[in-house]
Order: sequence, then structure tokens, then C-alpha cells
Amino acid sequence: MDIIHLLPDSVANQIAAGEVIQRPASVIKELVENSIDAGAANIDVYVQDAGRTCIQVIDDGKGMSETDARLAFERHATSKITRAEDLFTLRTMGFRGEALPSIVAVSQVTLQTRTPDSELGTRLDIEGGRILSQEPCVCAIGANFEVKNLFFNIPARRKFLKSNHTELNNIIQEFERIALVNHSVAFSLTCDGNTTIRLMATNLHRRIVDIFGKKIGADLITVEVDTTLVKIRGFVGRPESSKKKGAHQYFFVNGRYMRHPYFSKAVAESFLGLVPEGEQVPFFLYLDIDPENIDINISPTKTEVKFENEPAIWQIIYAGIKEALGKFNAVPVIDFDNANETEIPVMQNISTAPEPPRLNIDTSYNPFVSGNTPASNPTFNKSRQTHASAKDWTKLYEQLLPEADCNNAPTDNLFSEENIEETETSSSHFQYRGQYIVTATNSGLMIVDQHRAHVRILYDKYIKQLETRANITQGLLFPELISLPHSDSIVLEQIIEEVRSIGFDIENLGNGSFSINGMPTGTEGLNPQLLIQEIVATVNQGGKADLKNHRHQIALSLAKAAAIVVGQALTDAEMNTLLSDLFKSSNPNISPNGKTIITILKQNSIEKMFN
Repeated sequence: MDIIHLLPDSVANQIAAGEVIQRPASVIKELVENSIDAGAANIDVYVQDAGRTCIQVIDDGKGMSETDARLAFERHATSKITRAEDLFTLRTMGFRGEALPSIVAVSQVTLQTRTPDSELGTRLDIEGGRILSQEPCVCAIGANFEVKNLFFNIPARRKFLKSNHTELNNIIQEFERIALVNHSVAFSLTCDGNTTIRLMATNLHRRIVDIFGKKIGADLITVEVDTTLVKIRGFVGRPESSKKKGAHQYFFVNGRYMRHPYFSKAVAESFLGLVPEGEQVPFFLYLDIDPENIDINISPTKTEVKFENEPAIWQIIYAGIKEALGKFNAVPVIDFDNANETEIPVMQNISTAPEPPRLNIDTSYNPFVSGNTPASNPTFNKSRQTHASAKDWTKLYEQLLPEADCNNAPTDNLFSEENIEETETSSSHFQYRGQYIVTATNSGLMIVDQHRAHVRILYDKYIKQLETRANITQGLLFPELISLPHSDSIVLEQIIEEVRSIGFDIENLGNGSFSINGMPTGTEGLNPQLLIQEIVATVNQGGKADLKNHRHQIALSLAKAAAIVVGQALTDAEMNTLLSDLFKSSNPNISPNGKTIITILKQNSIEKMFN
């Protein structure tokens, strides 16, 4: 019996759609990129219910004729290429002819489009890949796509969509990537009736400032490299703009966003020694290269690009950034501190050269004659007499051990069992390199990472405050204003009540601006703006959007910021308090982010080292 059969077109289209359309952000990416390819100067995006209910993209591009409008929804129908060789000369965003068929296979789509030379446009209604109607209509020049009820016919895929907050954040990220590389196009993004982003056509630097705020604009350094292999333009941040998390890092090639960890390593290497370890600088780098030297046809999302000469381009990126840093004096120079230097007096009125030291030699001394000593060197004779009189070697240690009776006490009792036990039960501790606390236990030496220990203590404290809402706020003398990018402001709006419950007095001023009027007690001396940015970045990277995870990310980021830093010297009393509080915490052994706090060097392991 034959068991192999062909799948129906509807099933095959739904399977293929799963590779291209993964979430609402994928729909917006594909539709907006089609608008860019159509030469649109203005693109408006409208989203309802984070794209679940409706996504609408309107552009003023060249539009489509009646025939093209219908043919565009057929799989592998495209205006971008005609033969396989065209894949190596691509300058457009789309080329596969899969985006529109994938979208209509899993949603209900209405398209209205008109070309400049037509008086009437065309309207198509499509559901689940089936064309329901096609008729003439009155519409503006360009295209108007309306996508409703995404994944209505694939309940499993719709069920596994993330929360509205997460999906909306993904939409904004895709929107920003497209806007960053098409600064000559005006964009707007409206979510549930509220205009979230509005960008006018401008230059590249201004587009970055419009998206991410004025502060980042002041920290950018221009990068320009022109070689026969690749042309690079864009910006990198100054070393002082580095962050542990949330640094905006973007690579584009031939007008297309890409992820490339290898090239990101070149940027990191160029800042080696200029920024603290573990921190990143923002960068916006645009590569222009011959399409024959790259392959973008790797994944349906087109964010992975292969380069023919990756090592050479790596070196060009590295050298270009180094040159930019030097050109704009962003590399620190050695500034010698002369304030505390030793003052060497200048000798005045020197008429003659100083007299060299005189050397007295006893010519009658013969070392081969027994009993003969140099008569002219009394110091030498005195030294010989001293050594000759020191017949008992233990007297040489009397100055090192003034209270010990070296003649009567055997040396093997200096570290007796009583002394070892006394040391093990002592409350004194030893701090090693300002990072570890070393103390004796009955089983060996206990080593504690002081920073991680304090993070654990503070984390438990903040989690308790979040759960009980028992916050203690320290008001600021002058409120701090902070402006966040659109994607970050949405995250902060989602968690603002949790942030307040931990002790922040923060007010939403609208348009991505917030006023910080108070901070949690124990965070004195910390920068309120950087603290909020750290919390937002941690939550943004946390993945899950449930309340428990939000609390964990907020408490963790605040604890890491407020904890004692590596290298901070502690008194014995402070070390005692830290260890006491650590063993009262919920988990003294593991930090909240899963790292080891305590390790014990066993006594038998120590003994083996000396065998």
C-alpha cells in the first residue's frame, strides 16, 4: 500500500509560513520592507492588541496594478529577481516571493493599492490563502495592507505568542531596525490609537537621536572607511558611554540589518583597555559591499549574512574604529601627576666636582696565611668577632620572636593544636585582593566572594519589599529627569508599579520621559538615571514577562548596582556583619543569578599541597 502523498496547498503554505512569519513583528518587517522596495517616502504602521487583532501598513510607494496585486500573493512570485544569478546582485529587501503568501496563509488580509497612472485602485480580500473577492476601489497611490486575526487558523501558534508587552517590544525593535537604515523615509508607529513613534525624513545622526534620545547623540564618534573591499560609515560611542547592559549595537550591510558576532568582536577588541571589562559601547555601523561577495540567502529572516572575506573585513572594522578614536581624541593620554612628586633640591654655587670616596687597602693582608686579618678594616674585624661569638644559632631569632624563649621552647610547638583551634574559632577574617573574604573553619578554609554575598543579601531584602510593598524611599533634593528610547519606555511603563514598590518615587511624564523624585534607601551615591536604565535593560533581557520574573529581574539589577564593588576594603567588623547576614539569607551558597558565593578549601587538600 502506498503511504507517501502530496500535502494540500493550504497545509504546505501554513508550514512554509511558520518559517517566515513567527510573530506579529515578522508581519510588520515584511510589509514595511516591501514598502521600502516600492520607493515609499512615508510609511505608517498601525497596531492593535500587539498585532494579534490587526496590523495595518500604509505607504505612498508606486503601488500595484490589478494583475500584479493578485499575482503578488502567489508563492515564489516576485518582481525583484528573474534568474538565479540575480541573487548575487541583490539591492532590495525582499526577493524570495514568500512573505505575502505566508502572511495570507495564516491571517485575513485586505489590500487596497493604486499606481500613479491609474484613476482607480484594486481591493482584494483574502482569508487563509483563499481569495474571497477582488474589485476596483477608490484609494490613494501606494498600498494599504490590513492584516487581521493573525494565526486564526493555527490555534497552537497563536496560543504560544508571548504577552502583549513582549510582542509589542519585538514590533518596536523591528521597526527601529528598519528606520535606522532608511533615514530618508518618514515613519510612524501607532499602537492602540496612541502614536508611539513619529520620525521625519532626516540624516543618519539625527535619526539615531530621534529614536534613542539626545544623550546618545552627544556620545557618538563618526567612523568612515573607504576601501576597495568594503565601505564603512556610521558611528561608535565614546569609551565613557559604555554600559554593562542595554548598549545599542547595530550592524547593517547594503541597507539590511544583520547579526554578526564575529564583527562585533572586532568592535570590542578596538575598545580593549578603554572600557571596563564586561561593558559594551553603542555602535551603528553600515557596511556597503559588492553583493557578489556576500550571501544573504541563508535564513528566511535574512538576518544572517555570510561574507567571502570575513578576516579582512574584521581587520578593516578594527582599524577604522581605532582611527576614529584617535582622530576624535577619544583615547586617553598619559597625564603625569606632578602635584605629589618628590622635590629634588638644586645644588647652587658648585665650583668644583665632588671628591670621590677613598678606598683604603691593606697591602700586608694575605688570605692564605692562617690567622692573618686585614689590619686596616676594623669593621670587618668587628663583624668576624660578632659571628664568632654567636655559637647558639637560635639567638639569631630573638629579635623576630622577642617574647619566645628559643633556648627552652621546641620549634615544633610554635603551631600547636591549641593555636590552630584558637585560630579556627577566631572572629577575625582576611580579605584577599579586595574581592574574597577568607576565614578558617573546622573543615578548612572558607572563601567567600564579597560582592556576590552582598548581592544575595540585598536581593532577598528587595524581593521582600516587592512582595510586602514595605518600601522605604529617600527623597531627592532635586528630581532627576530621564528620557528613554521608545522600546525601553514601554518596558518601564509595564513595570513602573513594581519599581515604585521597591522604593523609587518615579512619575511618568509621557513621550518616554520620567521624573525620579526618590530612591530606595541604601542606594545613596548611585546615579538614579543609570540605575533605572540598568533595571529596564535587565527586565528587557529577562525573557518571560510574568510578574514573578519582573520582580526577580528588578531586585537582581538593583542588588547588583547597590552591592559593594570588587576592590572595596572592609574592616573586620564589616566582614563579620556581611558573613552573618549571608548565612541568614535564603541561599548563602548561590547568588540570585546562579553563581557560586562560597567555596571551602578542605583541610586534607591543604595538607596534600605540602606533601
